[in-house]
Amino acid sequence: MPTLAGQLGYSPAVVGTMYMILPIIGMMAKPLFGYLADRFHRHRSLFMGGQVLTGIAFFLIMFVPALEKPLPKVEFHCHAGVSEIRFCSQYGDCVEKNLEQYYGNRTLECELHCEAQPTIWDTVCQNWLQNKTENCASNRTNPFLDIGTSINMNHIMEESSCLFFMIPHDRGQVAGQNVTMNCPAYLKTNCTMDCREDYVKEQLAENAVINTRSAMGMPQFWFFFGMLIFSWIGMAVVVSIGDAICFGILGDRHHLYGKQRLCGSLGWGVFALLAGVLVDNMSRGEVNKNYTVVFWMALIIMGFDVFASSKLKHVQTHLSSNILKDVGQMFLSLRCVIFFLWCVAIGLGTALIWNFLFIYLEQLDKELEGCDSSMKTLEGLVMGIQCFGGELPFFFLSGWILKRIGHVNAMSMVLFGFGVRFILYSMLQNPWYILPIELLNGVTFGIFYATMASYASIVAPPGTEATMQSLVGAIFEGVGVSMGSLIGGLLFESVSARTTFEIFGIGAFILFVVHVCVQMYLQRNGSTDENGKGRVSSASASVSGTAPTPSSVESAKPKEIANKDADGFRDVDLS
Repeated sequence: MPTLAGQLGYSPAVVGTMYMILPIIGMMAKPLFGYLADRFHRHRSLFMGGQVLTGIAFFLIMFVPALEKPLPKVEFHCHAGVSEIRFCSQYGDCVEKNLEQYYGNRTLECELHCEAQPTIWDTVCQNWLQNKTENCASNRTNPFLDIGTSINMNHIMEESSCLFFMIPHDRGQVAGQNVTMNCPAYLKTNCTMDCREDYVKEQLAENAVINTRSAMGMPQFWFFFGMLIFSWIGMAVVVSIGDAICFGILGDRHHLYGKQRLCGSLGWGVFALLAGVLVDNMSRGEVNKNYTVVFWMALIIMGFDVFASSKLKHVQTHLSSNILKDVGQMFLSLRCVIFFLWCVAIGLGTALIWNFLFIYLEQLDKELEGCDSSMKTLEGLVMGIQCFGGELPFFFLSGWILKRIGHVNAMSMVLFGFGVRFILYSMLQNPWYILPIELLNGVTFGIFYATMASYASIVAPPGTEATMQSLVGAIFEGVGVSMGSLIGGLLFESVSARTTFEIFGIGAFILFVVHVCVQMYLQRNGSTDENGKGRVSSASASVSGTAPTPSSVESAKPKEIANKDADGFRDVDLS
């Protein structure tokens, strides 16, 4: 979606601002709907409702009206029988080749609307029109001059970061008269060029960006952003309540969660690769990528998801008499607070990958001067490797890994993985070299997500599972991803994409060292078990009525240590 926003003309700062706000909205939606699911036992209904909302809102993004591209701003130069149109801008290395390949040897008729000083009118009247047009001299007060001319698209030259469109035989039209544009003295003026060709307009306005202030006044932007908000709310509900349903079905077998995620990663990888290939093939000969097939695929797949979800059988076995109080006690545990801060840190790095990685790859592609038209195929391959080479094996092995090294050490490993990944990104010269780097997605997302979801499920007081999953997801996205989106967007504009990844990589290594040191300190002070696999504090829920008693909770979670610590929490061995 960030690449689509960029294609629509929005600057990285606008993209960063949108993806700062969206996670905040998700942060508010997740706990709210998680609480409603736990309070009224409507997990499946809310789960399906979130899917419907996501599918419809995402599909409607296809109908976001395209923004009108401005006419290209050019310079008209004329001297000693030579006249040309110069386009000097950050037009990209592919524009000249694209125009020549698209138009071949065609000649386009174009209109120039130029600024005109009195001296320019003197040249036009005396040398072009030779004073044959009535009232020519009176036009000296007219601030603009309209020139009609033709340009051969097969004779475009590049020099000093400018494209030169040569005017054949210096012929043109002024005031309805055919003229020879002969300029005894050097003439230069700024113009807008209208060739009545959308392809020319879009190519020469390729890097025009819409800043935040301009976007706020555009109805198209608010329609686009509004649909993103609704789809984000729907997905926030689907992810958080879906995880709670999954852990409810698994019961005490938390370590099997990663294997349950395999199907989701498999589907993501297959359809991401397929979508990339289809988009590239449907976009041949077009300036912009055509994402129509992606929106239809998403709508159809979401329909199948709703049907499958309607067959789920989920019953909440644990109830809480005071959900907010039970969950609120988690913030009194130092080890849980460290866990929440870790989620924020991972969210910062995840935001950079989700929102800016493909923008960075497209920038690298332009720097290579390769004019690679298969960029969406590469992006599909990137997502495919992230899933098949990274997430699938690590989700499958996540239970074994968490048993071997524990949740705390897994958290440190994820931070280290982000550091390595970002530093490697900053060293890229060819966008295709990113493919082996994406294997690290198994650590930075596969191990991360399994650790986060499993940890949250274990420490959740009975009857608050959906609320706890929603809270952790809200902290990860609403705080971490939101901050990362804003910081990433600002850094992309103020420094460079390469430097941004380098800064984030160094930051990840620093956080890795801090996390290891803090955990070593807690271990020496008896806050972890002797194996260093990490025990966390689980809020001791006060339950009544049909809710399980403390003794039943002990039997349901055999690894819990019965005696409470000084903070009123039970230690849970997460090894």
